Amino acid sequence: MTQRIAFELDRDYVELNQLLKLTGLCDSGGQGKQIVASGAVYVDGQQELRKTCKIHAGQVVQIDDVEIHVAGV
Repeated sequence: MTQRIAFELDRDYVELNQLLKLTGLCDSGGQGKQIVASGAVYVDGQQELRKTCKIHAGQVVQIDDVEIHVAGV
């Protein structure tokens, strides 16, 4: 079963590795970069390998069975 996390964006965008840290899916931005580099992260259904990819409101980030739904303010 997929776990859904709602993330409220308080700026124009958040970098992908930081999003993983801010949602508690990893302990640090560096660990977030390693997870992205491993190919385990998908943005809007497409594999994303850019560690600092800009994530905007309305996008969905998926890693394993967790979906992060990014909402704007």
